[in-house]
Amino acid sequence: DFEELQKQLDSRLQSTEMSGAHNSEYQTLEDLERKEREYSEHIIDNMEAFWKQTDKAQQAFLDQSKCSSAKARKIAMDLTKNMIAVESLLSESQDLQAMDIQERLFNWELMVKMIDSLKSCIPEECKCGLNIVSNILDHLTVKNNLSVRQKEELLTDLHKAFWEQLAHFSNECIQQSKDLILKQLECRAKKREEFKHRQKAEQGSLLSKTFHIEDVNDFLEAYHELLQKHQQAQWELEEEDDCKSTEAVADLYKELYSKASHALLELVTELFLQTLPVVTGLSVRECELLKEQWQENLVPQLEKWETHRQRHWKLFQEQLLQEKHLWIKEYALSAVMQKHLSEKQEKIIQGVVSRLGCLSDESVNYILQKHRLLLCSVLTRLSLRRVGMAALACMRLSRKKSLLQELREQHTLQKGSSPCQDEDQWQLQKAVESHILEEEEKLKEETQQTHLEFHQQLVTEIQEALQFLQQHMEHVIGQTLLQHARQEAGKKSSDDGEDFKERLVESAVESVYGTSNNINRLVQNYYQQLGKIIEGYEGKKLQQLKSLQAERGERNRLRKKQENELALKEKQSKGLLDVSSTVHQRMVLQQKKVLSQFELQQQIRLESLKQKLLGLHHLETELENHLKEAEQDFVSELAALARVPVAMKKKPSKRSKPAG
Repeated sequence: DFEELQKQLDSRLQSTEMSGAHNSEYQTLEDLERKEREYSEHIIDNMEAFWKQTDKAQQAFLDQSKCSSAKARKIAMDLTKNMIAVESLLSESQDLQAMDIQERLFNWELMVKMIDSLKSCIPEECKCGLNIVSNILDHLTVKNNLSVRQKEELLTDLHKAFWEQLAHFSNECIQQSKDLILKQLECRAKKREEFKHRQKAEQGSLLSKTFHIEDVNDFLEAYHELLQKHQQAQWELEEEDDCKSTEAVADLYKELYSKASHALLELVTELFLQTLPVVTGLSVRECELLKEQWQENLVPQLEKWETHRQRHWKLFQEQLLQEKHLWIKEYALSAVMQKHLSEKQEKIIQGVVSRLGCLSDESVNYILQKHRLLLCSVLTRLSLRRVGMAALACMRLSRKKSLLQELREQHTLQKGSSPCQDEDQWQLQKAVESHILEEEEKLKEETQQTHLEFHQQLVTEIQEALQFLQQHMEHVIGQTLLQHARQEAGKKSSDDGEDFKERLVESAVESVYGTSNNINRLVQNYYQQLGKIIEGYEGKKLQQLKSLQAERGERNRLRKKQENELALKEKQSKGLLDVSSTVHQRMVLQQKKVLSQFELQQQIRLESLKQKLLGLHHLETELENHLKEAEQDFVSELAALARVPVAMKKKPSKRSKPAG
């Protein structure tokens, strides 16, 4: 049962997901690799079970339908072609989804970097302002306007006041961000539910339409397009929500930046215009000039920091672009792998079929189509596994890549910030460059080793999957050969029977033992026997139809009795309701009554037709057997009369017990 297969797969996947989850809220890379490997095993196992179940279901259907072998082959071929179309659509959809997911990951990375850039901008720019204040106070200390102790106390108070305010503002911002995200997630969940109901209705509407058997491809395309449209709409909704959430959080951090800048300005103003005149004895005008000096010195520092931030952002974008190119290359390699495996397997199956030689073109075509279907199914799942392995390899190397990238960024930014270098700085830069090259070489070696490890694991899984493909195709080819042998044996038996009948007629004409009277009597008896068989068949058929009609009449009688009882109950309860509600309720009850009667009549009629068809099928089978027995008896008697030896199969005795 296919539903049972789906339940088993869901249960196994859930079991894999929950394994180890109770130990910690975090997962190690080893846990992720193990789970990914188990997922792949479950999916491959489910694929094997699915195709075995499909073959069983197909065979059971053909056995029940009692159709001819030619029609059975056509049904099997059409089903295989349609399944190939389904697998192709699934493969295409899977590839697009994988690329879309990767693109969304890049977008998320971009959003996170943007928020981090805003967050880091706040303390860095405030540090610039505090450092300038410290420099001004140092200058006043040198001029003996301030003692060292006074300077330290002023700076300590300023830092404490500012960082406490910033911590308060930051906590508020973080809490607001969390509340905002939770609210967005709740809205998304509601929209998702609405989407789900709408999509289910659209799918139901499409499935309720009538498609002819010739329009199966049109139906598959329409259903696939509908699912793609739903997927695209879902992703657009989530992407829109992500953008809105990011913009909202960015606005909160911009507001935090504004609050921090304003708080720093107020504290610095208070320091220069209120505290310093008292502590240093400087005039208010002199202190105002010091504040203006602070503002003038702050501008180039902020510009320098902004330049630094822009360079950092540019390096990040370049790194992201490199990662995108790597993933494009990975998808291209995956496509090449699929093409190579497909061509290789096609050559193998072509060679196997060509060596058989005895099969018809139709049988060969069926084997090739079946192989193409299973191969497409295997490659689709292996492609997904390859993408998963590539992601795991990136995760394993991400820490070292990140550290190396930070080292490169620092080196690039330092080179850009200080073009004129002395000997010591130049030597330091050379040492850093040498260290970067060394780390790059180490990362390159580890990358090759990691990719080799995953490649070997993928090759092993490919071999296991192809082993399943080979075993299944051996079964398919074996069944085809067996069917071919049966057909050939049937043809030979039929030909032998026709040859025997021709020889029997010739022998009967030429035989001196069989007179025309004897032969005419045999023929007359044979026709009488046929007449009795047909008469018995018609009688049983009429009797069965009468029996079915009687059963149907009994059902109708019981139905009318139930309707009368229901009408009596309605009449008794009629006086308990007021006039307006009675009219409305009677209309509703009448509608329900008509609908229920119609459904019941349809059900009775359908059941009657089913019984009629089953009975007629049984009678036709019985008629066919009786006709064959009569023909066999006639041939045996004619052969005995003409003294022609014949080896006829012994008819089973009606009294003999069935075997087993």
